[in-house]
Amino acid sequence: MAYPPLRERSFRLLFLGQSLSLVGDAVVPAALALAVLRATGSTSALALVLGCVMVPRLLLLPLGGVVADRFNARTVALTTDLVRCAAQLCVGVQLLGGSPRLWQIAVAEAIGGAGSAFAMPSLPRLITGSVPDSQRQAANSALGVVKSATGLGGPALAGALILTVGPGWAFVLDAVSFAASAALTAAMRVVHVPVPRGSLRVDLVEGWQEVRNRDWYWTSLLAHATWNGAAAVLMTLGPALAVQRLGGEHTWVAILQAGAVGLLLGSLLAGRARLTHPVLVANLGLATYALPLALFAAGAPAAAVITAYGVALAGLGFLNPVWETTVQAVIPPDVLARVTSYDWLLSLAAMPLGYVVAPLAASAWGPQAPLWAASIAVGLACAGTAAAPGVRRFTVAAAAPARETEGQGAAGSMAGTTRT
Repeated sequence: MAYPPLRERSFRLLFLGQSLSLVGDAVVPAALALAVLRATGSTSALALVLGCVMVPRLLLLPLGGVVADRFNARTVALTTDLVRCAAQLCVGVQLLGGSPRLWQIAVAEAIGGAGSAFAMPSLPRLITGSVPDSQRQAANSALGVVKSATGLGGPALAGALILTVGPGWAFVLDAVSFAASAALTAAMRVVHVPVPRGSLRVDLVEGWQEVRNRDWYWTSLLAHATWNGAAAVLMTLGPALAVQRLGGEHTWVAILQAGAVGLLLGSLLAGRARLTHPVLVANLGLATYALPLALFAAGAPAAAVITAYGVALAGLGFLNPVWETTVQAVIPPDVLARVTSYDWLLSLAAMPLGYVVAPLAASAWGPQAPLWAASIAVGLACAGTAAAPGVRRFTVAAAAPARETEGQGAAGSMAGTTRT
C-alpha cells in the first residue's frame, strides 16, 4: 500500500469515512451559494446563511476542544456526523420541495455549523487513537491528499448537480455521506487516553496558554484570520459578480474548480518541500490571495480571475500541510484538541465580519470597495508576518527542545492544530 497506516483496520475505516464526507462537503459551497441566490436574489441573504454556519462554529469551538480531549473521540465524531447528516438532509428536502424558506435553511446550517465545532478538534484524536506514532505523518498525508482530491472533483460534481437536477440533491448527497461516515466510525476501535480532568475553565486556560506563549503562532493566526475574512468577502460578493459580469453560473463553478486544482497542487508541493523557515514561507504563500480579490475589483476578464484564484488556493494548499506538520512537531501532544480548537477559532474569527461587512459596503460604495480593501488587508497581513521576529526566526529544529521541556512540564494538559 502507498500509505502504511491503511493496513490498520480502524484507520482504513476513518480514511474511507472522511473520504466520503469530504466528497459530500465539496459540493456544498457552490450549491449553497447558488441555491440562496436563486431563492432570494440577495447577497445579504447569502451572507446571513453563511454567517449562521460560521457563528455557532466559532462560539462552540473551545468547548469542542475540551469535549474531544475529555471523551472518546469515536463517540464525539459519530454524534457530530449524525447531527450534520440531519441538518443537510433538512436543507436538501427544503430545496427539492420547490419553496425553500430562508429561515429554515439558516437554522439547519447553524445546527450543522455547531456540529462541526465538535468534529474539527476530534479528528486529530481519531488519528492518534487509530495509528501508531511511527505512522502518524503518513496518516495525515493520506488524509490531506484525499481532501485535496475531493476538493478537485467537488466543484465539477456540484456544477453537474446544480445545472441538471438542482442544488437540493447536493445537500442530499452530503447528508448520505455523513450517514456513511457515521456507520464507518461506529465500526472503528479508537484508543482513548484518559487525561486528568480539571474544571472547564482550567482546561480552556491550559489550551489558550499553549497558543499565547508562542509569538510565531499567534502572529500567524492573525494573518490567517485576515485571510479568512478576505475569503468571506469574496465568497459573499464573488458569486453575484461572476453571474452578472463574468458570464454566468458556470463561471463561478469554474473559479471554484480552479481553486480546487490549485489546492491540490499546493498540497503536493508541500509534501516535497524541505523548509528551514516553514511558517514564514507558508504565510508568504497566503499573500497571493490578494491577487484574485484585486482582479475581481478591477473587473478583469474571467480567465484572469480563474487563473489568479487557482494560484491563490495553491498558496493555501501549500500552507495547510506545512502548518499542520510544524505545529505537531512543536506543540505538546497532550493538549492536541484544545490547541486545535483555538487554532480554528482564531483563524476563522474574521469570517462572520466579512459576511456582514461585504454586502453593507457593497450597497454603500459598490462591490469594488470591499474587494479592494480585502485585497490590501490580506496582502499586508500575510506578507507582513515577515516583519515579526518570532515568525522570521522560527525553525522546527530550534523549537524542538522547547517542545520536550514543555511536554514534560505539562503533564495532564492537551494540544494540536489544523488550518484555514
